[in-house]
Amino acid sequence: MDLRGRAFSSVYRLRVLLMLFHTMARIMAEQEVENLSGLSTNPEKDIFVVRENGTTCLMAEFAAKFIVPYDVWASNYVDLITEQADISLTRGAEVKGRCGHNESELQVFWVDRAYALKMLFVKESHNASKGPEATWRLSKVQFVYDSSEKTHFKEAVSAGKHTANSHHLSALVTPAGKSYECQAQQTISLASSDPQKTVTMILSAVHIQPFDIISDFVFSEEHKCPVDEREQLEETLPLILGLILGLVIVVTLAIYHIHHKMTANQVQIPRDRSQYKHMG
Repeated sequence: MDLRGRAFSSVYRLRVLLMLFHTMARIMAEQEVENLSGLSTNPEKDIFVVRENGTTCLMAEFAAKFIVPYDVWASNYVDLITEQADISLTRGAEVKGRCGHNESELQVFWVDRAYALKMLFVKESHNASKGPEATWRLSKVQFVYDSSEKTHFKEAVSAGKHTANSHHLSALVTPAGKSYECQAQQTISLASSDPQKTVTMILSAVHIQPFDIISDFVFSEEHKCPVDEREQLEETLPLILGLILGLVIVVTLAIYHIHHKMTANQVQIPRDRSQYKHMG
């Protein structure tokens, strides 16, 4: 019994050590993050990189703004009126993150942690006509804000920490192995813990890849959002039509010139019989 007890104790200690090692490894991986927003030429866009085992596993470039409604007292101190705070993600934000095979996460904190953004990404497989297809998407957004922060909020009635969450979110859907790019604005609605309030998150100039990054600090092939593709088509369509029209005009003129030259070289047979004596 004594030997079995010592063996069990050794196995238990080994499991505890492995769990501690795994926990420490995860903590160290979470700390391997970089804020490269200073490299962006767009002052409103931030660049975040999460690295594990010395390689890039998540990259995100985007500009984010949050429109937050909140109540203040009216001048009579009886009625409530709703004001609006516009909160932009600022440069120099603190960033955390983690990467997994099917789930990755990015967390950003700014203004002394008065504001925090958490974005959760998942990778999934689906059965399609051509066989299994894998995609990744943004599955959850959480925004924590402190309405007692004086820069954006002015005498909020329910001042304090509030949490706004997405509901059944499926955004930025992208084929696995590709990055998502969208210059156009996209809005995501978040239900706030402040009663009957909805926070609007506005994303723009987005370029994100939370999985399958092959080269360090380099995005994979882009998957453009439908809005960008439509705008690109609208920009190039007039040029394409102009080129086609110009080609049609050139071909028409060439055919006319050849036809005119051929008809000019043909011998004209006189219809008046009296003119035959002058031939030959």
